Amino acid sequence: MPIDPNTPDPTPTELSHAGAVVDKAIEYMAGQNLPPLAVASALLGGAVTLLARHVSDAAIMRVLGNAIEGVRSGDVRRTVHDGE
Repeated sequence: MPIDPNTPDPTPTELSHAGAVVDKAIEYMAGQNLPPLAVASALLGGAVTLLARHVSDAAIMRVLGNAIEGVRSGDVRRTVHDGE
C-alpha cells in the first residue's frame, strides 16, 4: 500500500540521490563534532516537517509506524551492523 495514494512513490534513482545527499549532510555534521543524537533529531524533525508539507497526517503516521516496526523487528539494527 502506498504511503499516500495522492503522492507518487519516489523512483529508485530519486531515493538513491536523496540518500547520498543526506549521507553527505551527516558526514558534514559529524565533522562539526555535533553529537549523533542532535544530528539524528534534526534530520528526523526535518523529515517530519517536509512530510507535513506534502502528505496527510495519516500518511505521516504510516511512515512513523513503519519506522517503529523496523526498530521492533530488529531490521534497523541488522542494517546498521550489516553496513559496518
